[in-house]
Amino acid sequence: MEVFIHKSRTNAFPRLPLVGNLDLTYRCNHACLHCWVRLPERDPKKSTELSFEEICSIVEQSRRLGTREWNISGGEPMLRDDFTGIFDYLTSKAVNYTLNSNATCITPEIAQLLKRKGTKIMALYGATPATYDRVTGHPGGFEAAMRGFRYLQEAGAGFIVQLIPMRENWNEWEQMQDLARSLSPHQRVGASWLYLSADGTEARNSQIERQRLSPRQVVELDAPQPSHDERMAELQIQGTTRISGCGAVEPGDDRLFARCIAERRDFHIDAYGQMSWCYYIKDPALRYDLRQGSFRDAWEVFIPSCADRVRGGEEWRANCGSCEKRVDCRWCAVYAYLETGRYSAPVPYLCAVADEARAFKSEWQNRHRRYFRVAGITVRIESDLDFDEVTFKQEFAPFAVAGPGEDNVTLRHYFELPSLRDQALGQEVYRKPPWAISRMRSGAWLYLGITSGSSDTDLHRVAVFSADHSHGTIYSPPRELDYIRLHGWNSLSLFPTDQIWLAPLLADRQAVLIHAGAAIVNGQGLVFVGHSSAGKSTTMELLKGARGQTFEATPLRVEVLCDDRNVLRKWPTGADAVGWQVHGTWSHGTTADVSGASAPLKAILFLEQSSHNELLEITDRKLIWRRLLTTLIRAVANAEWWHKELDVLQQIVDEVPCYSMRFDKTGGIVAQLAKLAGERP
Repeated sequence: MEVFIHKSRTNAFPRLPLVGNLDLTYRCNHACLHCWVRLPERDPKKSTELSFEEICSIVEQSRRLGTREWNISGGEPMLRDDFTGIFDYLTSKAVNYTLNSNATCITPEIAQLLKRKGTKIMALYGATPATYDRVTGHPGGFEAAMRGFRYLQEAGAGFIVQLIPMRENWNEWEQMQDLARSLSPHQRVGASWLYLSADGTEARNSQIERQRLSPRQVVELDAPQPSHDERMAELQIQGTTRISGCGAVEPGDDRLFARCIAERRDFHIDAYGQMSWCYYIKDPALRYDLRQGSFRDAWEVFIPSCADRVRGGEEWRANCGSCEKRVDCRWCAVYAYLETGRYSAPVPYLCAVADEARAFKSEWQNRHRRYFRVAGITVRIESDLDFDEVTFKQEFAPFAVAGPGEDNVTLRHYFELPSLRDQALGQEVYRKPPWAISRMRSGAWLYLGITSGSSDTDLHRVAVFSADHSHGTIYSPPRELDYIRLHGWNSLSLFPTDQIWLAPLLADRQAVLIHAGAAIVNGQGLVFVGHSSAGKSTTMELLKGARGQTFEATPLRVEVLCDDRNVLRKWPTGADAVGWQVHGTWSHGTTADVSGASAPLKAILFLEQSSHNELLEITDRKLIWRRLLTTLIRAVANAEWWHKELDVLQQIVDEVPCYSMRFDKTGGIVAQLAKLAGERP
């Protein structure tokens, strides 16, 4: 699993051809049941493929416009007699490359060449020789592939195993996954649904259709990401991004490829020198012949001109262009063309997949999402783990809510540690076990779980938070699943404490998390400050014990918020004036009572154990400042955070009444607290 680094995207980014996709040949030594582009190994079209010299010329032309990365594919690219020369040349002119192959043509010499840094994706079509060879139509294909994998392993050339799902191998899908894991630590699933053929022949299309999985199986293999979709919708409403991807069309515009062409920073060149912006474009009218022109003309003139060539018209407007399922659908005009010969046509198979995707999202949200609210912030917890099988610790119960609120953050959990190889990890700003924390160039925060042992270099947890900590992706080791099932979910983030991500959130909301006890007394919030043995829990117990007693003709009402960690937050004042509020948290000490409630902040009381009971107002603001500062719960204490939180503390010092509370354990102080809570401001 690769770690997801939050990145920002701007539409002002120059339109440059940064990534090239090149198919060296469409000939293949396989005759796969599902393949949409293959030609026989000895097909006469071999003579019309780009020559080595032509490829070199194209690479040089594209480099002058900015191309720095190449994806090499086919067919089977290693069938070319000059593959090693082409590979050596392409990769010497690129900062990165990706190679797609079926691994059957790999020799020890090629394996040594593939040690060159880059991404190698090797396809797997079955877990047994019988299934593999039946899918590929290649007797001995399985044995050849295993030999190729072995050569790569012996050479130390890392690779990704790409599992190709279809009906013919579905009965051994789990075995395929096991085999893939035995071959490489890195796996991925190929296309979960199959495209119809590039040549449009009825016989080949029928063969492909017979191999398509059911819509439900497609969705289970390539599951929707509800939180990502919702986040993109939020950003679109805020105007900070636009929904992109295959099939995205500007509102009110039926030019089906205009948006895609404007946003693409890559291009595709087929085996015969025909160039377009997309691998799936097979319409000759939308491909440019590089043998008759230049790469610059193709990129700067021809491809932009294609934006106006394909319009959806009435068929598209009446179907996909106005369909409410569009957000869940994988439809794109290129797929419509492959299916029907019309760019504007709906694809019934994808309509069925969209229906399953919507059902999946609804079911997933019910079983894999929970909501908790603290200090007015709704925290959405998500995981592929079924929460119906998990017990959240009882302290969370008072904070559980049914759904999102006005201010929402998301913590998405995965139980697999990611690979950080080749990732830019940013500038480290903090290192003290259990965390090493870095700030990414994008503004995101990277948390790496470390231990104090110098010999332990393993990561124990990885988390990536957006710049404002409103979205976190948390990766935990798989072994944690067993612990959670046995002991329950003990913190929302699965960190040792939730305060490490809660404190930065509060800083942006005129709030602080402090080490103090708090309770609501007759509707008013009282906060009790003191060191670990000062009597915070004792005070909570005294208040609880006095519930219902009458003080000045008023029965005492008490609700303990938390005896150890609470939030002080200044809410905006207006027609419905709010001002300072105290909010409980689930991070308690000796007293297990916690509450998600809040109340107006009446006073802060600094505890002093004594032989008598009294409240003395403190007027020395410097003294209050010093005492409050020691209670502040700190996360990543960078300068930005300090400025925000010190400003909040200063407002508390200036605006909230503070007292010294001298008390003994007789409970005599309760009457004075009840009186304080009942006093008018």
